[in-house]
Amino acid sequence: MRRGTLGRSGVTVTELSFGTAGIGNLYAPVTPEAAAAAVDAAWEAGVRHFDTAPHYGLGLSERRLGEALRGRPRDTYTVATKVGRLLVPYGGDPGGDDLAHGFAVPATHRRVWDFSADGVRRGIEESLLRLGLDRVDVVHLHDPDDHEDTAFREAYPALERLRGEGVVRAVGVGMNSTAMLTRFLRDTDVDAVLCAGRLTLLDQSALDALLPEAAARGRSVLAAGVFNSGLLADPRPGARYDYRAAPLALLERALHARAVTERHGVPLRAAALRYPLRHPAVTSVVLGCRSADEVRDAVAHHRHPVPDAVWDDLRAEGILP
Repeated sequence: MRRGTLGRSGVTVTELSFGTAGIGNLYAPVTPEAAAAAVDAAWEAGVRHFDTAPHYGLGLSERRLGEALRGRPRDTYTVATKVGRLLVPYGGDPGGDDLAHGFAVPATHRRVWDFSADGVRRGIEESLLRLGLDRVDVVHLHDPDDHEDTAFREAYPALERLRGEGVVRAVGVGMNSTAMLTRFLRDTDVDAVLCAGRLTLLDQSALDALLPEAAARGRSVLAAGVFNSGLLADPRPGARYDYRAAPLALLERALHARAVTERHGVPLRAAALRYPLRHPAVTSVVLGCRSADEVRDAVAHHRHPVPDAVWDDLRAEGILP
């Protein structure tokens, strides 16, 4: 599978990356065996970049990913994790689950926002323990939307120092909002940004400033959320858009896009996967999968040819700018 480099970091990632929120029990339980099989299927398909975070299943995603990668040559793959949320054990047994945050796991810990320099170092140390690795390749600040001042004043400089010390190889920021990501590209020396849901067949807001800024500065964009939480994977009543039930107008737009792509014999999922990669600043699409079958389906759609006539018609129909 084709690889690209994140900015000037030297860290290479495959064009399709494995997002591990799903194997952290996003929305519904995934067995340990199914989680391991999903990582194995990604590996067999040539995927060599894996994206995780403490937030995903209260550390379950990191633990499962580390277990699945154990025994594979460490220099043959790259791992990204995230900082900004520390996991603090509850005193006693709180009972209940974590579904309020989207994950079907026991509520053994609470998430504490912490973008301080100490919080960044502690977060990386704890992630390494859960992963069972001696290093991670990429560390992203995770969703600093409501912590902008601390993220720029403390968290990013801490990551920059750790990169200088060789503790991490590349640093970035991952979030849904394009405005702050653009500021990070403009005002810091991040290697990459992970942009979720803003470069899709339904939302192209990353084209306004984020992608031109990344291209001009030689930085990389990792495009996540290319299905906008599911609507572009299977547009139907009840499908999710950005983690909520899709509004009717967006459902109709997704159905319109599907009609256009299918006129050319192209599944909507294939067009949704390929669309971000058309921009030269986009190095990889990060796709969340929860089973081996989902991985194989994603790889097949990633490889599906999408002729230029599809993009021409999507523009002509007003779906793309």
